[in-house]
Amino acid sequence: MIRNILFLIFFYIGIISICIFYLPTFLLPHKITLTGGKLMGHWSKFCLNLFLSTNVVIKGKENIINNEKFFIVCSHQSMFETFFLQTIFNSPVFILKKELMNIPIFGWYLKKIKSISIDRNKITKENLDFYEKIKLSYQKSNRPIIIFPQATRVNPDDRSDFKKGASRIYKELKIKCQPIAINSGSVWPKNGPLKANKKLTVSILEPINPNLDEKNFLELVQKRIYEELDNLN
Repeated sequence: MIRNILFLIFFYIGIISICIFYLPTFLLPHKITLTGGKLMGHWSKFCLNLFLSTNVVIKGKENIINNEKFFIVCSHQSMFETFFLQTIFNSPVFILKKELMNIPIFGWYLKKIKSISIDRNKITKENLDFYEKIKLSYQKSNRPIIIFPQATRVNPDDRSDFKKGASRIYKELKIKCQPIAINSGSVWPKNGPLKANKKLTVSILEPINPNLDEKNFLELVQKRIYEELDNLN
């Protein structure tokens, strides 16, 4: 319990401090602001290691796509991946729920780094333009787009079907997909206490080439990620 409390206190103090420190960069190019996200990722790993004796392992580095555009489909069990993946990849463009944009300071940061939001509970003009925004981001930037197809943080044993947004991106962009499985919920679950002395694995899986049909792609990426999560658990 003491470890949990210390972790949460220091983790949030660090994240808030980074957000405040980077406020002046809102007047500068967003590339400078993006370095704050990498710093948050390193801070997350540092706090897990220091307070919970968690060993963070990156598996499958040889599968990372280089020298071409791609998008990332990743499992989502905790806040960890939203921070740490920025240290592995070139500052991904996050697709996220609109409510996160309304968080003071942190939400401003998300807007500044050009995150793409969606209101999952409403049909709005912004939602209708959702895939156009993704296309525009793809065309104007070399940053990979990242989507969490479970749509929210889930329990480690959750094997719900992926949402169709990932397959729509695959169809629209016609680029490779980088699947990623992360067992972060075994350490930092959505609900309940954090768990110490565990191994947290970021598993970068073999890319999926373009030109599959949407249904086959979604089935394949879901199968690969869930099979890897089963192996990690």
